[in-house]
Amino acid sequence: MPLVDVKVLAGVFNPDQKAEIIEKMTDVMAEIEGEHMREKTWVTIQEVDVGSWGVGGESVSVETVKT
Repeated sequence: MPLVDVKVLAGVFNPDQKAEIIEKMTDVMAEIEGEHMREKTWVTIQEVDVGSWGVGGESVSVETVKT
């Protein structure tokens, strides 16, 4: 059973977008391993608080990600 763990910055993706991420990540696993994997694939989306994620030594903000 694969577990796909996706981390995103809190406030960037709305519920519909998160549902799409889950659907498409599941599609990828089924495409790679076969349709039997679809029902066994778990996808989690973890939202990381602003100020708890950094790139290049700088904190990342929602505005940084969306521009």
